[in-house]
Amino acid sequence: MEKVERDIIDGIADVDFGKSKEGFGVIYHKFHTKVENFFLAKGYILLVIGFLLGRALILATLTPFVLPFFAAVYLTRKDKAPLALVGLIGGAATLSLKEAFVSFILAFLFLIAYKLLSKWRRNENTFVPMLVLSTVLLGSLAESYILLDTITMYGAMMALVEASLGYILTLIFMQSLPLLTISKRRQALKTEEIVCLIIMLASVMTGTIGWSIYDLSIEHIMSRYLVLLFAFIAGATIGSTVGVVTGLIFSLASISSFYHMSLLAFSGLLGGLLKEGRKVGVALGLYISTLLIGMYGEGGGVLSVSLMETTVSVFLFMLTPSFLTSRIAKHIPGTTEFSQEQQQYMRKMRDVTAQRVSQFSTVFEALSNSFSAKSTTNDIDDSDRELDYFLSNVTEKTCQTCFRKEACWARNFNTTYDYMKDIMTEMSETDGSISLGLSREWEKHCTRSKKVTDAIHQELTLYQANQKLKKQVQESRKLVADQLLGVSEVMGDFAKEIQRERENHHKQEELILEAIQDFGIHIENVEIYSLEQGNVDIDITIPYNTGFGECEKLIAPMLSDILKETIIVNKEESAGYGQDYSHATFRSAKAFVVETGVAHAAKDGGFISGDSYSTIELGLGKYAVAISDGMGNGERAHLESEETLQLLQKILQSGIEEQVAIKSINSVLSLRTTDEIFATLDLAMIDLQNANAKFLKIGSTPSFIKRGSKVIKIQASNLPMGIVQEFDVDVVSEQLKAGDLLIMMSDGVFEGPKHVENFDLWMKRKIKELKTDSPQEVADLIMEEVIRSRSGLIEDDMTVLVAQINHNIPKWSSIPMRGFHQKAN
Repeated sequence: MEKVERDIIDGIADVDFGKSKEGFGVIYHKFHTKVENFFLAKGYILLVIGFLLGRALILATLTPFVLPFFAAVYLTRKDKAPLALVGLIGGAATLSLKEAFVSFILAFLFLIAYKLLSKWRRNENTFVPMLVLSTVLLGSLAESYILLDTITMYGAMMALVEASLGYILTLIFMQSLPLLTISKRRQALKTEEIVCLIIMLASVMTGTIGWSIYDLSIEHIMSRYLVLLFAFIAGATIGSTVGVVTGLIFSLASISSFYHMSLLAFSGLLGGLLKEGRKVGVALGLYISTLLIGMYGEGGGVLSVSLMETTVSVFLFMLTPSFLTSRIAKHIPGTTEFSQEQQQYMRKMRDVTAQRVSQFSTVFEALSNSFSAKSTTNDIDDSDRELDYFLSNVTEKTCQTCFRKEACWARNFNTTYDYMKDIMTEMSETDGSISLGLSREWEKHCTRSKKVTDAIHQELTLYQANQKLKKQVQESRKLVADQLLGVSEVMGDFAKEIQRERENHHKQEELILEAIQDFGIHIENVEIYSLEQGNVDIDITIPYNTGFGECEKLIAPMLSDILKETIIVNKEESAGYGQDYSHATFRSAKAFVVETGVAHAAKDGGFISGDSYSTIELGLGKYAVAISDGMGNGERAHLESEETLQLLQKILQSGIEEQVAIKSINSVLSLRTTDEIFATLDLAMIDLQNANAKFLKIGSTPSFIKRGSKVIKIQASNLPMGIVQEFDVDVVSEQLKAGDLLIMMSDGVFEGPKHVENFDLWMKRKIKELKTDSPQEVADLIMEEVIRSRSGLIEDDMTVLVAQINHNIPKWSSIPMRGFHQKAN
């Protein structure tokens, strides 16, 4: 019982602690939001920065920061310029009232000149710095003349130096101020912006020169804290840059701080190198730098003070919240946070794109459903309704004026209706005639039997034409529905493909890079996009291309051994003039390859044949072989068959299923023209991974597969394309094997032999008697046999297309990489 009570109490305590922790997070978030809004949105940070810059000195006498900062604020955030001016004058007043007065006068003169010269303002980014330079130069010369009644060479040189610094600082502040005042920034920082930001922060910190707490210099503490922060966020490169720039600014402000530049630069470099140790590693780098540089300082007392200043800066660094460092890191290229931010953005764009494509897929599917045929119940209702309309038209012309109308349609409605329905049915089936039995019964029932029968025959012609038109519309609707559904499936697959995220293969990339370089081949970079079996995709960058085929002869065989499958060079881009790198793409080799041979001849030995053929290598490891025979001979038949194959190639390459592609082509051919122009199509789709073949034959002759001494016939019955708008495509599947010969031919070859009753047996016998396996030789021999059987005459267009399926044997054997497998294990 005590245990249960203790568990309940502990549970309540955990809940309270969770609530307090959650409440603390909410309070902290609100506090952070208010502080950020106060300083950034309302612009009070400009007041603080202005105060420190107002009392910052260069070379112990110059104050070049005042007017550049005011001008930059006036240009970027004009509404906050009064706050910045108040801060600048307040900071200058801590030096002397004269400095405060001079600062106010320079700002006043700048505003007057800015308004007066507004007509000549073309580009603010160049006009404002030049105006600052002129104002500072004239102001300094005027001040020197008022105080000394003359302008000395030294005074003129110092005025020129201060004006030049003002020009440069204006450019720097214009670059860096938006980084501090805009609360939400998505763009990555450029190198120039980072340097400008560092210069501005260092310049602000020079305003703390002379401040100390318990003999600890504030500027030393803050400058080391700044170096720690950037070394931890961005690494050694940015850390050392921050150290050098900050130290340089401080040495210009005070000569006594010159040695401090070495300390900051070294600590930035060392801290950045030790950033893998997180904050402790970066802090350790600063301590080591302080000790090493301090040994060359001014004695043990100075070293102890420097160590105390380092300790305070490390303490502030440790208190810096992680959200602040990660927020800054998101804008600095090269950091992990920046990469994650970019990946998140790309992932979002990918998801949005996939969603839009998926929505389009849904739209096409909905359109397909709307074009689909109506339900069976609706079809039956429509048929009954149309029959009623048909009989109404007949009775309107015959029964309306008959004296027996009431007897037939009021008392014997069902009998009259059934008789007329039977008459209509028999007439539609027998081309307008009815049986003698039905004719006698109808004459007994109707006094105007001959007139009614003639009216039914007349209306039946219109009825049948209407039904035929309706059927064509329904077939067209179904064809459009199938095409829209095919497009929907393609877009749906594309959306799924987009959502496939590139996997991280950093370890494998490093292992492959190291293994190939240990072998003695220098490569620059390895990028793995996919390691899926049968779908490997690797890009490798090499420094140059010697032209000796290193990628094909060495790198691909090594990758084949590493990945335990055959890898080939898919694409190789040689380094052009002035380029130092070449790029090669390595992909998985297909399990099978297809070698083709073609023999064709035009009727009577002409130049233009009505037959066309095509071999198409599609994506996803598919290979298509097709023959099309246009009706007749000559140029018109050639154009018909050629266009059929071009449409087929484009539709298949888009990813639409074969049956839908053929139906689409048939629709185009049947609706395009009223001329009786038809085309046959003999298509074989071969999967290069498993050698499975699909045969789609539209009005074409049989094909044959020669497997050793065995000959297999492939046949399907479909009308040629363009005759009817709707037909079912018969698909015949056959598993091919290595060494098989697939022989396809047009009707001019299959039906070409003279004095042959059974073309199948003749063609099988000739194929079986072949003594060669070369596709081109097989095609030539079959063509020669057919022409010889007709005594050398070519009475029709003739085409023979032969494809041989073989295992894909790599050109180069794999190179064993034993070291790689040991490291991988």
